[in-house]
Amino acid sequence: MTDYLPNPLPRKQISPGLQFWILIGLLFATLIAGAFVGAAVVAARYGSETFMAIAQSKLDGPNAVNALWILQFFSTTLPILVTPLIFSYFIVREPDDYLKHHYHFSPLLILVVTATMLMASPLIEFLGNLNEQMVLPKALKGLEDWMKQSEKDAERLSVVLMQMPTFGKMMFDLIFIGLLTAIVEEILFRGSMQTVFVRWTKNIHAAVWITAILFSAFHLEFYGFLPRLLLGLLFGYFVAWSGSIWPAIIGHFVNNGTVVVLEYLYQNKIVNFNPDASQVYTNTGYWISFVATLIFLLLFWYISKKWHSMHYGEELD
Repeated sequence: MTDYLPNPLPRKQISPGLQFWILIGLLFATLIAGAFVGAAVVAARYGSETFMAIAQSKLDGPNAVNALWILQFFSTTLPILVTPLIFSYFIVREPDDYLKHHYHFSPLLILVVTATMLMASPLIEFLGNLNEQMVLPKALKGLEDWMKQSEKDAERLSVVLMQMPTFGKMMFDLIFIGLLTAIVEEILFRGSMQTVFVRWTKNIHAAVWITAILFSAFHLEFYGFLPRLLLGLLFGYFVAWSGSIWPAIIGHFVNNGTVVVLEYLYQNKIVNFNPDASQVYTNTGYWISFVATLIFLLLFWYISKKWHSMHYGEELD
């Protein structure tokens, strides 16, 4: 298959291995700084009692939801955005390669990406159910208990943030959870990090897989590792074959946005379809999803290959 590769490594560029550790260090630094800023903003606006209550997982206070959104923005969303911007503009100084924010790809890919994400939904459910059956050895029971508790805490937080009694709240969640999260995570992982691994491993498939694994692990949701790994692989190949970050952002938005809209419709009793149900599809649906997802992914590769050949006069290596 033809893959999109970034420009060759400049002579005086930082080595890819060192780039990776700089990127990771910068990410941790911005996450820590963002957590302090978020805590300060919450304490200044709602009082230190509100922040302490949230820290103790007491989420039923009058200002808890607003405070959670502030913390989410400053401690997670903003650092994930700032990290690749600083890294690409001021450290490696190659924003075109490390952000891939151009629009040089076939518009048909938008339709293919949307279809791919919708058809992958049953497969994502299957991997999620498979992941939930994970059982660690008895010697690691303490670790398993911690993982399950972390999963429950994350689910509880998600339930609070995803309460959408009005259309306006649904639009807010759609923009914040759907679009903004898609933009910042893709710029970091498929923009900067995947480019680092392409240059480090000199193998686009290794880069896509390693980045997808780190992307899934970053979320610290152990019983959702496999479905998020699949998403990371899809987003990774969207970028690798198109050369642009936008197909991955669109795919990420379709995935997150669909969940938000379905949650809103179900919460307000507009539809009876429960998006939180553990099994919505049948085994036949899983197989159809697998085949259809693979077909659309190959179609994405084929259109990308033809588009690059037409506009650049030669196929990419």
